[in-house]
Amino acid sequence: MIAVITGDIINSKKISPKKWLRFLKQELDTIGSSPKTWEIYRGDSFQTIISKPEDALKAAIKIKATVKSIQGIDARMAIGIGTRTHNAPKVTESNGTAFVHSGEKFEVLKKEKQNLAVKSDSEDFDREINLLLKLGLIAMDNWTVNAAEIVKTTMENPGKLQQELGKIVGIKQNAISNRMKRAYYAEVMELNEMYVTKLKALK
Repeated sequence: MIAVITGDIINSKKISPKKWLRFLKQELDTIGSSPKTWEIYRGDSFQTIISKPEDALKAAIKIKATVKSIQGIDARMAIGIGTRTHNAPKVTESNGTAFVHSGEKFEVLKKEKQNLAVKSDSEDFDREINLLLKLGLIAMDNWTVNAAEIVKTTMENPGKLQQELGKIVGIKQNAISNRMKRAYYAEVMELNEMYVTKLKALK
């Protein structure tokens, strides 16, 4: 079992790629190497393989935080969970149910007006997690640049105290605390834990 994230950048045509493309590539590089693990295609679309499905939602949240750290853009993503039956040199040439699920779900995201969703072989799992994501996106879709930046920084430095995070970002500890509350960081991480718990129950 693997997971595949298929996504694109919302409002990419309104902002020069020079402002966001480098940061998206840097984030995808933390997942693996291109083009085996990830690719950017058609200018503003991307696809990446997550070898452990339980890590997929956290990866998607971190991609979203990275993108929303830049004013005016967001990421729309579908997580497909399943198998990989063909392991090609390029991620976009590989296939299997994980790729099919990710692609199919991505195609209906705009119609469903949901910027992050999952699809697996289990309709019950999908229904439950996608409802939780719909609620979680009330916070995530409304992250400010500052909120997204603190989510990204905190996820990159899970062992650091708020005072240490403040030194990284260049603000005081109480400002870190306030931004994390406004980002609903604790609740978003609880959502991820629920996703992992429900996913493990499928296996």
